[in-house]
Amino acid sequence: MNFEIVPFQSCHIDAVYELEKECFANPWSREDLSAQLSNPNAHFLAAVSGDEVCGYIGIYEYFESCEIANLAVKKELRRNGIATALINTASENAGKRGCEFITLEVRPSNGTALSLYYSLGFEKAGIRKNFYTSPAEDALIMTKYFKEKV
Repeated sequence: MNFEIVPFQSCHIDAVYELEKECFANPWSREDLSAQLSNPNAHFLAAVSGDEVCGYIGIYEYFESCEIANLAVKKELRRNGIATALINTASENAGKRGCEFITLEVRPSNGTALSLYYSLGFEKAGIRKNFYTSPAEDALIMTKYFKEKV
């Protein structure tokens, strides 16, 4: 499948909103997504094929840290390298901006996502108790350092 990773823009909001509703129990609103365009700490990317948004990633950067807020790929387009490309591009960009590591939360029951994160070098760093709702579940905190820890 041919796709490219591009900066998130206002023209992507409606498609990303639909993707949010498809993938998450508590999707972000159009307003939430739109607000990211003017947030200096937000660095969102979209995976596009022609005019179609295939997936997106949203990260926040604070000082030397980077956190993945959301990552979603259309269900029928999964296993095409889209999530890997989004994570790798976001990580590379964050590293160039001075971040030392990237972190995320994931449901322990999401085996597919866990396999992806482990394959990309993320390691379990902790647990956030009762983090998720619909259904209620803890979150695993996973982190990947861009350079070796000193």
